[in-house]
Amino acid sequence: MSQYGNVEKKRVTIYSVAKEAGVSLATVSRVINESDVVKENTRKKVQEAIVKLGYKPNAVAQGLALKKTTSIALVVPDGSFNYIDKVINGLLDTAKIYKYNIILHTATAGINEMNEIIDNVVKSRADGLILYNDAFSAKEMEILNNFQIPTVYLGNKGEGDSACCVYIDYEKAVYELVDRYLNKGIDDIVIIDDRKNPTSIDLLIRGASKAFEEHGKTFGGFITIPEDVHNSYEFLSNYFAHNKHQLVITYRDSQAIAVINTCTENNIRIPDETEVVCIKDSRYTDMFRPRISSFIVPSYDLGALAMRIMTKLLSGDIVRDKEFKLNYVYKSKETTK
Repeated sequence: MSQYGNVEKKRVTIYSVAKEAGVSLATVSRVINESDVVKENTRKKVQEAIVKLGYKPNAVAQGLALKKTTSIALVVPDGSFNYIDKVINGLLDTAKIYKYNIILHTATAGINEMNEIIDNVVKSRADGLILYNDAFSAKEMEILNNFQIPTVYLGNKGEGDSACCVYIDYEKAVYELVDRYLNKGIDDIVIIDDRKNPTSIDLLIRGASKAFEEHGKTFGGFITIPEDVHNSYEFLSNYFAHNKHQLVITYRDSQAIAVINTCTENNIRIPDETEVVCIKDSRYTDMFRPRISSFIVPSYDLGALAMRIMTKLLSGDIVRDKEFKLNYVYKSKETTK
């Protein structure tokens, strides 16, 4: 049995072969397509990996881009669509200017899912990859980092020799927010767990922890939602029946709405007794009553800049700066004093 477990029960992908052989996806594809540019010892390693794993080359592997297709793969977690319509508009408008096509791939959680996405990206013969990475785990990001293709991470920072990132510094945003409250003598501050966005939640916690540390305090206000809880609303309703805080920070609008409603159900007045801030602004933070305080970001510009950077990577231009940080504006509304 290989490190991938029972290959009869787990689909072997081109990524599995590349990892087993210690080569890139492009190299595996060249071996499958009998390209003469692969060294003999490398070809042998790939062929041995194919036999060992029982991989069956198909149109996915044979479709790896060996020439330009003017297509860009956009990978988005399925839970993020409510927040990135303007981001996608910026991508599409800029792609049209430079005559690129955008091929959308959605992802749910899981390593197997990520392997399948890579297969689909290979099949689409995309020249580059733009990844909206607010919800992917560290292991999923590691898989993508091994995918040797020009990459732009969007939303949060990413890693990889060929990768650039266009992002909002949410860690700094939360640091500044918490610091303001600590300066006012308010330190009963909590962050609500969000299992759909673990990477972003880590940033929020780091920002709050830094602010507390600079004030000689320790941040311990992370409210974890247990793994066996399937309805976070019921959990929050029970939680706020026994707890009350001065400031509650959430990542998404749906969580903020749940906090406001469950606090109200438990006779906790918003914002007089508990203030609520949602990090990601959306149309719902304005539609809901009371209107939810949040951080406004240039979503359209995020998408447009990511696509512009991608065109530079593909044209061979030197991109000296790998990180492009866009500004945010905190908007105090009706859920804060």
